[in-house]
Amino acid sequence: MARLSVFNSPLLLGFDQFERALDRVTKATADGYPPYNVEQRGDNALRITLAVAGFTMDDLAVQIEDNQLIIRGKQSDDKDRIYLHRGIAARQFQRSFVLADGIEVAGAWLENGLLHVDLARRAAEQRVKRVEIRGSGSPINGKAGDHE
Repeated sequence: MARLSVFNSPLLLGFDQFERALDRVTKATADGYPPYNVEQRGDNALRITLAVAGFTMDDLAVQIEDNQLIIRGKQSDDKDRIYLHRGIAARQFQRSFVLADGIEVAGAWLENGLLHVDLARRAAEQRVKRVEIRGSGSPINGKAGDHE
């Protein structure tokens, strides 16, 4: 069965990247590990907090790839330990968050088993551009009659 696109309107041009972002978000929410919170910290600030008990700073990586914040964790298994019971798994994870344009990572820190990532929104710039209207015989890009 063909999937119906949210952006399947002739009035929405160039929104392919948003559709791909929605697909990534849908796939990323399938696994609930590690649990996380997203807080509003002011008009232009957010904080993502992930529960990463047992992970050290060396086990964690925070990266921005395209418009995605990707947080990865991989614990190294201590080969010298002999477990009689192992209820705390040494589990790896990857958690992705799609960032809107203008959102930047302000910093990240690990405290008491919680990884905090602060995000800040840049002030939006007003962009107005005037598009010149030419007559039918006027050249576009120096080529007369080329109207693509």
